[in-house]
Formats: sequence, C-alpha cells, structure tokens
Amino acid sequence: MTAHDTPDPHLPPLTTAQADRLRDLVAADLRARTGAHPAVAGDTAESEGHRHPLTNLAQRCRVAPEEEWPATVEAFFTHLAEASQGGESAEELLERTCLRLVAPGAVPADMADGFGYLRGVADGLNLALALDAPTSVRLLTDADVERAGADALWAAAERNLVREPVRCEEVRLDGHPVLYSVYGDSPFVSTKALILPELVAEATGKRMPEAGALVVVPTRHLLAFHPIVDGSAVDAVNDLATYAFKAHEDGPGSLSPRVYWWHEGRLTSLTVIDHETRTFTQRPPDELVAVLRALRGLDRAGRLVTSAPAAEIAELTATTAESIGAEDGLPAAFASAVSLAHAHAVTDPPASELDTWDAWVTALHLGTALFAETEEVTTRLGERQLTVPAAGPEAHGDARAWLDAFYLTLITRERARTDRLCQVPLDALRGGETPVDEYVLHFVETLRAFWQHRPIDDVVGSLSAAMDASYPEVATLAPKDFLNSVDYQPIALFHRVLTQEHDKFTEALAEALAQHGGYWGDSAAPRARVALGPLALACLAYDMDFPVGTDHPYLPRHLLDRARLEEIPGSLADA
Repeated sequence: MTAHDTPDPHLPPLTTAQADRLRDLVAADLRARTGAHPAVAGDTAESEGHRHPLTNLAQRCRVAPEEEWPATVEAFFTHLAEASQGGESAEELLERTCLRLVAPGAVPADMADGFGYLRGVADGLNLALALDAPTSVRLLTDADVERAGADALWAAAERNLVREPVRCEEVRLDGHPVLYSVYGDSPFVSTKALILPELVAEATGKRMPEAGALVVVPTRHLLAFHPIVDGSAVDAVNDLATYAFKAHEDGPGSLSPRVYWWHEGRLTSLTVIDHETRTFTQRPPDELVAVLRALRGLDRAGRLVTSAPAAEIAELTATTAESIGAEDGLPAAFASAVSLAHAHAVTDPPASELDTWDAWVTALHLGTALFAETEEVTTRLGERQLTVPAAGPEAHGDARAWLDAFYLTLITRERARTDRLCQVPLDALRGGETPVDEYVLHFVETLRAFWQHRPIDDVVGSLSAAMDASYPEVATLAPKDFLNSVDYQPIALFHRVLTQEHDKFTEALAEALAQHGGYWGDSAAPRARVALGPLALACLAYDMDFPVGTDHPYLPRHLLDRARLEEIPGSLADA
C-alpha cells in the first residue's frame, strides 16, 4: 500500500497523502492570518497559544473535491475566528445555553482546569454546557457558569435542549430489527439521548418500555435507538454497533462509536474498545443479557404481540413435522405444535373438528416428552402421520414451556401426564437458555404442590410467593404488559380455584379474557386466538363442578365442556 491509499493514523478519514496535504493547507492559512509559524502535526494545529483539533475538518474534506479544500480550510478557521470569545451577560447565557454531550477529549488537557463543572454521563461521554451563539457554538467555562449561576444555568440548558428541533424516521431493512433515526441541523441532536423517553413516545407513539432502549450517538447531529420490547433487540445491538461505527468514522462532528443501554434514566456502555487494535466488542451487562435472553425465549414461543407471526396452519404443520424429526428438535417442535393448536381456532373456533383435536393432542405428546420419560408414539396432523420419539426423564424446556405442557394435560384431561409433569423437580426448570422471573417458578411450584396433594400451607405459601414476585416493580425480565395481561391471569384464576369461590372465579375469568383481548388486540398471531392458561384453569374448574359457562371468547367450547374428547394415542391413563 502507498501513501495514496493508506488511512492516515491520526486523521483516518483521509489517506496519508491527503492528510499531509490538509496539514500543509492548515499551516498556510494560519500563517497568513497571524504571521506566525504554526505547529501542525498529527490531528492538531497550534498557533499563538490556541490548539485546533483537525478531525472535523478532515471529515469535511473527505466528502469535498480536493480542489475545494483551500476554501474549506479558510471557511473553517474564519468561523473559529468569528466564534464567541466569552463575556456574555448572565441573561444571554441563560437564554442561549443548551446541554451538550461531548467526548472526553473535547477539552484539551492543558485547559481542563477551566472546565471543572463537566459531568461524566457514561463511558466515552461527558455532559457540558454550550452557548448557542448566532455564528458559533462554544463550551462554557467555569467562569461562565459562575457568572450565570450553576443551578439556574443547568435548568435553563435542559429546557433549551427540549425545544431543539429534530426529525425522526424509521429505518426498516428486510430481516433486521427496526431502528429509529433522529437527526437535524442542530449540534445538540445527540444530546437528546438524555431525554430519550420523550423521543421514544414521539417516534413510536408508545411509552419507553420498562427494559429501556438501545441507543447510539455517533455524531453531534445524529442519534439512533431501538426500544427493547422483544427478541429483536438481540440483533439490534449489532445493527446499532455497525451504524454507529460508520457514522462516527464519517462525521462530521464525531461523538461516540459506542452502543449504550438507556435504562431508568442512565446510559450504560455495551461497547469495549481496544484502542491499540481499534477493535470494538459488545459486552452487555449481565442484567441486560438476562432481559435479552428472556425476550428471545418469549419470541421463539410466539408469546409477544410485538413480534408474533400470523397463524398459518399449513406452515405450522410443516414446521412441527420437520422439528420432530430434527436432532434436539423437541423444544422447537413443541412451540410450533402449541402455535398450531391455537391456529386451528381461526377456522374452527369451538374446536369441533377432528383435525383441531389432533393438533392439541400432538402438542400434548410433545410437551410431555419435553419434560418426562415417555415411549415412542404415533400421532396425526391432518394427512400426516408423525412419530414423537421416546424421551428420557430430563427436562428440555423452560418453566413457561412446562406451564404450557401442564395446561395441555388439563385441557385434554390426560391426568396421568399431569402426574408425570409434576414429578419434574423445580431445579430442572431453572437457568437454561431462557431465564424467567421468579414468579413463574413459584407458580410452577404452586401447581405441583396442589396436584400432589401436599399440605395446604405449602400450596398457599407458593401461591403467595408467586403473587408477591409478580409485581411489576419486582419482576425484571418479562415486559410489564405481558406480565399483567397474560402471565398473571392464570395465577389469579388459580387463587379462586383454591378458595372455591365460584362467583369470584367467574369474575376473574371475565377479567382474564378481557386482558387477553386487550393485549393481543387485532393480532393474527396464533396465541391471540386462545387464552391457553385461562382455558386450562377453566377446564379444571369445570371438572370441579364450578358453574363455568361454556360460551366465552378465546375458550374453544368443546375443549372446555369435554364434548371433543377423543381417544389419545399412547394414553397414559392405563399405564
């Protein structure tokens, strides 16, 4: 490689040859202005006691024809000469000062004593106060802050930041999570990352999710974010990292190439930078890793309204069949089979057809095999004959999959399978690839204790623990709307089953179905069609002679009233 194609080590937007030419132009311009000989080396020019970083100038020159470089250099230093030199009144400072994110090197080390008020925000980001003058923007000094009053100035700067105009658009690429790009002419656009909830509400029409958002601030004029609402956030980390690195390299006004996590008002860097090799690695904190893994697990099972695909019976049938035959395919096959059973409610809402029953039975077989020792069994999906392989006693799924399997045994009244599932030790459902909040595990233990006829104090203790752990301020992994509208409803219903309060069970069932409908809305996802947990608890209550009506939305009538029950291949009833 030659100087004409090797990136300059100090001004990487340019080749070595281009950077040398730019330094010559800078030296000539400063010499003509001052008559003195400036020191121009690396990424800095020094003249008459003033230090001028050249990175932004290099970024501007990179996108301009080289014949225009002399004019670009002249305009750059003319702008600096006309910039505010200080001395503004307190009133003017309060009127024009705005919060501004800056890189740690924005203030030269030999001038740092005059900027003691700067605040650290996150790795690679400091917060400064900047005067937005008519022809320039300059960082305030300690003397400026003292003149206007620190408390009043910080408050005024925050108000002025809120008023800064920006534009926002969605960035959607096939196969990639949606990103939201916020940009504008203002040099304070990136600082709006400090008030990200307002941007999220403006761009998405929804509140900032409890898990927060991923955000990048590559330049002063640009930020991009992705709200953490589903499993797509895992891929958004890498997409934002690529986006930030390129925008930071291109400039102008480079700020940070890092990916940050905005959560509860704080920015945490996910990016680890090796400055010697100039390599970037994304290492989310453990708290965020747990959230991302939990959301990915919910996504894979089609549980989240934000990302669940539409119900397609033919496609789900094929996916289930393929997964059954794949090595270690049981978890995927079970998730697909549960979706398929739900999807039949599109064309057969009351579950009166044999194909619908076969789909529920296939899901039952797979759910049992996922957690308990079973023998090989042949089942049917439409015209397909499928063989569910024999399984050992070890658990292959998470706690929510166990709940789904348990619910299926109640719906199909396959009590021997309920017995086998309740023999799965709770510790076998902890950890794994998909972490869950503690309330899920407590509810699993509640159902196990109830079904195994343990002392009532054991059942009540586990149920109370599940309720206490399901408060939104306690649970940290499940999205709050999903927790309240979907996950908590079977807990509330079981409470009324346990207390034998028929009227209150009826009220709780109506509430659970209303919450289910409110969560899924007009989604065409399979799980929108049937409220699985409420259906299972309604079946249990029906079998206990509760006066459960059989005409409810999201509860297939003939599953609830036992009218559709058929012989189950491989039934364990007589085993």
